[in-house]
Amino acid sequence: MRVFVTGANGFVGSAVVRELIGAGHQVLGLARSDAAARSVAAAGAEVHRGDVQDLDSLRRGATAADGVIHTAFIHDFTGDFKAACETDRRAIETLGGVLAGSRRPLIITSGTGLLAPGRLGREQDPQPSGPDAFPRVASEEAADAVASRGVRVAVMRLPPSVHGEGDHGFVPLLIDLARKKAAAAYIGDGVNRWPAVHRIDAARLYRLVLDSEFAPGARFHGVAEEGVPFRQIAEVIGRRLGVPVVRKSRDEAAEHFGWFGHFAALDAPASSQRTREQLAWRPEQPGLIADLDQPAYFKT
Repeated sequence: MRVFVTGANGFVGSAVVRELIGAGHQVLGLARSDAAARSVAAAGAEVHRGDVQDLDSLRRGATAADGVIHTAFIHDFTGDFKAACETDRRAIETLGGVLAGSRRPLIITSGTGLLAPGRLGREQDPQPSGPDAFPRVASEEAADAVASRGVRVAVMRLPPSVHGEGDHGFVPLLIDLARKKAAAAYIGDGVNRWPAVHRIDAARLYRLVLDSEFAPGARFHGVAEEGVPFRQIAEVIGRRLGVPVVRKSRDEAAEHFGWFGHFAALDAPASSQRTREQLAWRPEQPGLIADLDQPAYFKT
C-alpha cells in the first residue's frame, strides 16, 4: 500500500514511517521544510512538500495514496491552541474529502487526556463536547463528520506521554521546569495518573490499524500503561537532576507550573483492552519510568 503520512518528520510520524516501510508499505511523507524533506528521504520515504495549513498539498498527497495516516498537529499550547485545533479540523475534512466514497483508509490522531478525568477512559467513551469542551475535540468531530460522508476513518487516541528517544513533549517540559525551579514538583499526594506509550509501540499500532478491516469511526487507544502516578515521574526527575522533590498545593501549583498546571494535575487513566483484543497489539518497549530513568532524557 502507498501511504500518505502527515507529520512524517515528527516524533510520532517518523516512527510510523519507519514502521510502515519495514512492513513493506511505500510511504509518501509530508515535509514542510528542506530539513524535514532530507529526514523523510533518509528514512526511505518519498517526499511530498507542504504542510497542514496548505490544503492543496494535503489534497494532492491523499489523491496519490492508497491510504492516509494523519499525525501532524500544531502543538501551540501557549499561543492560540483553539486555532491549532481548527487547523486540524480543516486538515481532516480536506483529507476526508479526497477519500470519500472509497475504501481507502484514513487514520487521524487524537488524545486520551481529557476523555474521562478521574476514571478509566475506554475506546467507546466519546470525547466531551459542547461550548466549554477542550478544543482538541475538533479532531474527533471532524473524523465523525467525514465518516458520515462515506470515509473509512479511524481515530488513534494517544496518551499524554508518548515517550522514547527524541521526546520533546510533556516529560521534557517537566524536566526543563525542574531545572529552572531547582525542584521537581507534584500536586497534592501525586497519585494522579498519566497513561503512557513508547513511540515505537504506538507506531506499530498505527500500522496494525491501517492493515485491519476497521469500521468507519472506530476508536483505538495507543496506551501501553493505563496510568503512571505523577509523583513517580517527579521522583525520577528529581533524582536524576539532583533537586528536591516537593509537594505543591493546587494554589501553589499555579505559580510553579504556570499554564502546565492543568496537565500536571490531570488524573486520566486510560484502557487499551479493546484495542489489544481487536488487533492483537502487545506493547513491547520499556515503560515510561524505565525509559525516563535514562541519561538521554537529561542531556543539556
